[in-house]
Formats: sequence, structure tokens, C-alpha cells
Amino acid sequence: MSRGLILTLVLTILAAIGGTWIGARTIYAQHHQPSLHEFVHEELKLTTDQTQRLEGLEQDFAVKRSTREAELRAANAELARAIQARHEYSNEVQAAVERFHQAMGELQKETILHVLAMRTVLTPDQAIQFDKRIAEALTEQTP
Repeated sequence: MSRGLILTLVLTILAAIGGTWIGARTIYAQHHQPSLHEFVHEELKLTTDQTQRLEGLEQDFAVKRSTREAELRAANAELARAIQARHEYSNEVQAAVERFHQAMGELQKETILHVLAMRTVLTPDQAIQFDKRIAEALTEQTP
């Protein structure tokens, strides 16, 4: 093979890799919607006091979320045991499903209460942006 052909192949491979990387980054950037945490902390221009107050709310919620997630895992384990025991939709399976739904409902309620508590820390202008972001998240609309 000639030196020119090898150089052409190497440059083609590098161009393909670079193009793929740039394309992937562009698509990700277009479709990546920041999490609510990222949105609040990076886009709402919080004061130091607001940041401290939100951190306190987030720490409290982290404990509650962790507890509920443990309940969800326990309900799933209970469901797995119940299904393995009889391989039918038994009373034990139904109870495990209901336990899971109860824990999921409590997690959702606590999440909503946390979001509403976060809103109380914001200025009226920030709250407008926050409300829009929450509505978009709940209706799966992109900004």
C-alpha cells in the first residue's frame, strides 16, 4: 500500500470518529432536559440564602425518598417470593402489589410536597419559570 493511501484511510477513520462524536453530543444536547435540581440550581440564579434553604429541603427529602425506595424494594422482594411460592395471582401476590402501590403513592405525595416546598423559597419571577418547568415535566413537553 502506498503511503498516501494509508494516510487517506487514517484521516477518513479519524473524520468518521470525530463526526460521530460531534453528532452524538449535538443530539444529546438537543434532547437532554436538565433535571429539576439542575434547573433550579443552574438556571434560576439563586441567592445564597435560597441555596441554603433549598439544600435543607433537599436533605430532608433525601431521607424520605430513601425510606420510600427501601419500602418499594421490600415490596418487590415480597412480590417475588409470593409469585415463586404459588405461580398464580394469589392473595399474597395481591397484598404485595398493594404494598408496592401504597409505597409508590407515598413517594409521589412526598415528592409533590417537596416540589411545593421548594417553590416557597423562590421569588415570584423564579416561581413562574419553576411552574413552567414543572408543567413541562408533568406533561412531557420539552421547552
